[in-house]
Amino acid sequence: MPASPSSGLTPAVLSLLRFVAALVFLQHGLAKLVGFPSAPPFNHMAHLPPIFLAAGWIETVGSVLVGLGLFTRPAAFLMSGEMAIGYFKFHAPHAFFPLLSGGDEAVLFAFLFLYLAVAGGGSIGLGRSLGGSAAKWS
Repeated sequence: MPASPSSGLTPAVLSLLRFVAALVFLQHGLAKLVGFPSAPPFNHMAHLPPIFLAAGWIETVGSVLVGLGLFTRPAAFLMSGEMAIGYFKFHAPHAFFPLLSGGDEAVLFAFLFLYLAVAGGGSIGLGRSLGGSAAKWS
């Protein structure tokens, strides 16, 4: 099969997707842990339940790692699992269709991070710069 004209850009665009997804996901973790940006229902909770606290740490630390391109594969795998659990625990019981249950973001994040866990983080990232085992997991 002949290479498409854009195939040379694919690794760089994958890195861009990784970076933007991490920035968007980071907002969810920071909203839970530090209250910024202020988002319901977390801005009305005096104390987070342990499941939300764990999710906040996974989202924040995982997003930083994925955004930097450092240990992208294991971090993305963990975040994909977190989103799958979040969907089935908090969204799916309300409605079968993600649009109706408010779970469309969770589904998209779950599969986006699963893809990054398998494909890696692209050609641009800290793990690639460091080389060695860091590059293997990025």
